[in-house]
Amino acid sequence: MHCPKCRADLPDTAAECPRCGIIVAKYQEREEPVPRHTQDGAPGSDSTSEADPEPGGLATRLLGVESTTSMAAAVGRGIFLLLLALWTTTLVGGVSAERVNGSFIHLPNLVFHEAGHILFIPLGHFMTVLGGSLTQVLVPLVCAGAFLWQTRDPFGAAVAIWWAGENLIDVAPYINDARDLKLVLLGGKTGAEVEGHDWEYLLNAMGVAHKDHTIAAVVQAIGTLTLIAGLAWGAIVVLNQIGMLRRSRPTRL
Repeated sequence: MHCPKCRADLPDTAAECPRCGIIVAKYQEREEPVPRHTQDGAPGSDSTSEADPEPGGLATRLLGVESTTSMAAAVGRGIFLLLLALWTTTLVGGVSAERVNGSFIHLPNLVFHEAGHILFIPLGHFMTVLGGSLTQVLVPLVCAGAFLWQTRDPFGAAVAIWWAGENLIDVAPYINDARDLKLVLLGGKTGAEVEGHDWEYLLNAMGVAHKDHTIAAVVQAIGTLTLIAGLAWGAIVVLNQIGMLRRSRPTRL
């Protein structure tokens, strides 16, 4: 026979594995799955087992309680999250075009921004203009959903939420410049030199151009809170996974 833990070859009468040291009978008893029971106590599937084959599935998925995660992966995620938190401190604060535009992630965001203008063309001029900023925020949210529901990777979803918050902070200076038109645009000219830009048009179309600084500050605050939420979620996932891995380490019997 084989050891149920390390798969070493054992004599049929062996009680203990000489390689990993487990007591075979106790290990098998501990690892044997507990059968589900119906309401009357008989073994079987209850009425919710088919509808929810994974008890507490949503909480498990959100909190990162995964049996397949390795300790190396969990620690690596923790290190990455720490670096992301340090980077976040350079992004938060007041609305600042220089700080945001100086970040290397601004250019990838800009790609999605320009693509959004094209995607929203069928919805009319207003949505075509709004589509740039809207798309650069929606893309990370779509990624978060894909990570969470398709690949069951809550840490990836948390990072994508952080990215959505970063995009809100990326948009805030654009809004803040609706009246000043001093922001240097993609072509190297300011809004005043090219007769306006996206948010100058959008706020004027909505009749709230005089509130551009207030709206920008609100978007900046929401972006900051989203950054923090993404970091907090990622930290919870990492801590849960490390704690679970420590608890699941087999003890020598």
